[in-house]
Order: sequence, then C-alpha cells, then structure tokens
Amino acid sequence: MIISHTKGRGKKIHLLIDNEYKITTDIDFWAEHYIKDGTEIDEDTWEKLVTDINYKKAVNKCYDLLSRRDHSIKELRTKLLRTVDEISADKAIDRMLELGYLDDEKYALKLLDYLINNKNMSRSFIKKEMFKRGVPQDIISEVMYDAEIDNVSSVKELILTKYRNKLNAENGYDKTVAALMRKGFSYSDIKTAFNEIENDEF
Repeated sequence: MIISHTKGRGKKIHLLIDNEYKITTDIDFWAEHYIKDGTEIDEDTWEKLVTDINYKKAVNKCYDLLSRRDHSIKELRTKLLRTVDEISADKAIDRMLELGYLDDEKYALKLLDYLINNKNMSRSFIKKEMFKRGVPQDIISEVMYDAEIDNVSSVKELILTKYRNKLNAENGYDKTVAALMRKGFSYSDIKTAFNEIENDEF
C-alpha cells in the first residue's frame, strides 16, 4: 500500500492509499505522524494510523462539546457515536474521566440547581429531564432524595412571569392550569399557588 496526502480546507489533511481517498485528519496530527508521500506501508501500520486519527477526532469532539456545556457520560457517548466509532468514543470518554471533565453526580447536582432555579420545573419533570440527558437512575434518586423542591413556589413564579399574559386571554385560567399540569405540576399545587397569589395581592 502506498500512502500519500493532499491538503484540504483550513487545517484538514486528506490521506490516500494507492491514490484513493481514505480518511481526513488535521495538520497538527500529520505533523506528529508524518509519513513521506510514496512510502509503502503495511496493513498493521495503516490500521494503527487510522485508530490514532479516530481517537484524536473523538477527543477533540469531547473538548468541543464539553466547552459548550456539561454532559453526562451517556449523553456525551451518544453524541460521539454520531461521528466516531465505538472504540474511539469509549477511549475518549475514559480520557475525559481521567482528566476529571466528566462526573455524572456533579453534573446531576448542577442540572438540578439549574432546573429548579432557572426553569422552575416540577419534581416529576426534573426526573424526566435528568433521565433524558443520560443521568443514571441511581444518581437521579440520590440527588432528588435530598433536593428541596417547592412546587408551589415554582408554579407561582411561572404564573407571575411566563403565564401572566396568558391569564388575560379568553379562558386564560383554564389554559394556564392545563399548561402547568403538562409541566408535571399537580392540580392541588396549582390551585394553592393561585390562592397564595390572590392572598398576597389582597
């Protein structure tokens, strides 16, 4: 097998075997693993090169995703598998764990705080959102056990902010109650919240 390369856009380097395109890497990787064009390589050397390229691609993808926001291990792995193979994804995740960039329990606690204080979500919706984001069930149960979630306060906040204008529309009360129940709040909590708002205003 004869290896060669061509330069692509930006920092991309395209590798070819016997003048047929095989895989793309970047100029930094190629500078470290450079093989002169026209060099004959064996199957094992090529497979090792491809493995290293895919691992670097997976690690770079991890850095990119984690720089935007925290992820659970499962969530990150799912996203990696859209662009890299399973072995590279798992190796990259192991590297992120080793560096301390992944921690499902810490992620769950930060997510819990965000969903309570920024999104005013109900207890049931917080559990669903955590599960959807790949937090293991045992960790969800653990962080939720100690969580102080006041559903009535959350409902009041939503009524006074997000749904204030809706209340003035036709059948506004009924539509607001329905919207809040879809968010996982019980009718009892919603009714209590409305009563407290009326008493406060009075």
